[in-house]
Amino acid sequence: MQDIDPYEIILHPYVTEKTMEAITKNNTLEFIVKRDANKLQIKEAIEKAFNVKVESVNTKITKRGKHAIVKLKPEYSAEEVGMRIGIF
Repeated sequence: MQDIDPYEIILHPYVTEKTMEAITKNNTLEFIVKRDANKLQIKEAIEKAFNVKVESVNTKITKRGKHAIVKLKPEYSAEEVGMRIGIF
């Protein structure tokens, strides 16, 4: 597979009260991603951009764009990633 720039896929974090709660309860982060990105590309982009391992990726399309709900593996902290990218 070609070497991708993760920031071509990850557009920006999506932050609401609900997503903030999910960070602490479910170890998940939510991002707005490129509409034509698939789950594997999203997973690789998140792992490369934030130096973490992803357990699962779910996507949904809304009027705001394509959302990726990314669950990190238990040994990685979504809160720590959130702090690094300035959510908190």
